[in-house]
Amino acid sequence: MQRAFLAIILRALALVAALLPALAAAEYPDKPIRLVVPFPPGGGADNLARLVMPKVAERLGTTIYIDNRPGAGGNVGAESVARAAPDGYTLLYGTNGTHGINPSLYSNMRFDPVKDFVPVAPMTQIAALLIVNPEFPVKSVAELIRYAKSHPGKVNFASAGNGTTSHLAGELLKTMAGIDIVHVPYRGGALAAVDLMSGQVQMMIDVMPNAYPLAKEGKVRGIAVTTAERFPGAPEVPTFAESGLPGFEISAWDGVFAPAGTPEPIVAKLNAAIRAALDDAQLKSALIARGAQPVPASPEEFARRVAASAQMWGKLVRDAGAKVD
Repeated sequence: MQRAFLAIILRALALVAALLPALAAAEYPDKPIRLVVPFPPGGGADNLARLVMPKVAERLGTTIYIDNRPGAGGNVGAESVARAAPDGYTLLYGTNGTHGINPSLYSNMRFDPVKDFVPVAPMTQIAALLIVNPEFPVKSVAELIRYAKSHPGKVNFASAGNGTTSHLAGELLKTMAGIDIVHVPYRGGALAAVDLMSGQVQMMIDVMPNAYPLAKEGKVRGIAVTTAERFPGAPEVPTFAESGLPGFEISAWDGVFAPAGTPEPIVAKLNAAIRAALDDAQLKSALIARGAQPVPASPEEFARRVAASAQMWGKLVRDAGAKVD
């Protein structure tokens, strides 16, 4: 009798344990959610997060507040989320930097970008733009390649720092075009842009939210976008393939991650809210105006994209020989 009673109790406890994630998701969220942006306030990543998250919060019926934790190319903030409780109330704004570049760039990562996180939802794909100083005598990728080949080692390309998207895009161009151009790293894209505009360096490949406004204002010349198709927000700018270098394609991305162990029903609820927000016509227009194209997808599809990105960016880092520690 006692054994039978004990078996009933154990089955009941197992049933309750199995139902707990679903019950948690049914009540979730019942308090504000913290989104860690592992980059400084006012930058491109921070601005995109602050643009999207209010729409997501509306659909969840709660508040999402941004917690900027910059440092080590995004690693400081990412590590803090990896160590957080997996309850859906602490999330990470992750990028191709935190989950694609950094694992190969940093030799002493204090978190595992695969094992320590659950991919929740992608947000945007971010094109990059080749920009040059207006006085630099090239107006297409083909002209740039010809100029660089006739002036080996004389053309400098700026970047936001070693191992950044702008650095690796320049290295890819250097390799694919077979040209000898010199990398000049800066401590951030803003400083690099200042020297580009003044003519201290001749060229740079930077993400659209940073580069395209400068091109529209005539402070730099926009030459080509790095995506396979022309960017919807800048239809007048050709692709690399159109303007002299077939096969050149590279883009940044961002998305939301949760700590490993976050219940699947909570991940699903977050994913649905982010996808619905990205389907908002007003938000779509605002994102495209900033150079970011919404790319909603399921958690499973996002996980595949992250894995493919890590392979691609990791190869670029290794080929460039980039290290920061």
